[in-house]
Amino acid sequence: MRLNNNKNINQKRQISFYFDGVKYEGYEGDTLASALLANGIHLIGRSFKYHRPRGIFSSGVEEPNALVQIIKDQGKTDPNLRATQIEIYEGLNATSQNCWPSVNF
Repeated sequence: MRLNNNKNINQKRQISFYFDGVKYEGYEGDTLASALLANGIHLIGRSFKYHRPRGIFSSGVEEPNALVQIIKDQGKTDPNLRATQIEIYEGLNATSQNCWPSVNF
């Protein structure tokens, strides 16, 4: 699930991040969306009204589905961010939205 000849991603430096409480590995320059796809994660969230499954649809600012919440500190979060616009960093903690108790439920 990853192209080996991408100039924007440094595959010599691994970065660990968390998504829904599970630790994953990505590379420097990855967006959250590309790192999740590289780890085999396709289900990112659920629709607000009917809770239909939502995955990654596009690769930029036009992304309608892959909305996540970034947890910064105790009580500090940034909701409704597009996974295609977030560059991963060491210790990033992201969660899916509109999916209680879990995204697979």
